[in-house]
Amino acid sequence: MRSTTDLTTTVTTALTTTALTVGALAAGLLAGAAPVAAAPPRLGPCDAGQLCLWVKEDFRGAKRTHELADVDVDSCVPLPAGTTAAALANRTGRPVTTYQSAECAETGEFETYPGGGTWVPQSSYQVRAFKVWES
Repeated sequence: MRSTTDLTTTVTTALTTTALTVGALAAGLLAGAAPVAAAPPRLGPCDAGQLCLWVKEDFRGAKRTHELADVDVDSCVPLPAGTTAAALANRTGRPVTTYQSAECAETGEFETYPGGGTWVPQSSYQVRAFKVWES
């Protein structure tokens, strides 16, 4: 009987604590307090005229930079074998399509980003190649 009483006390205490926490949160929201949210990732540094690709999400890890002067426009540019990108910034001034396929095949995932200044902290696939478009 004693263990049942201890269990009942523990459950009652846990439920009361949860109710107080939820009640305090609701009261704060009703009083106009904003809910606490995770801070958005900082934009990765990428200069005008560049396409910047990061190995890790949220603009972390090694960064690979490509400039229009070094890229054949309208041509597939594969990343070095065995490397991928998980985040990117397009500041080329031209549309850029990133590809899951290292051959820019449209059978895998791909997406085009405008060139006026697009930051993508988390690609929905591992980028293995890209193509810069004329316009």
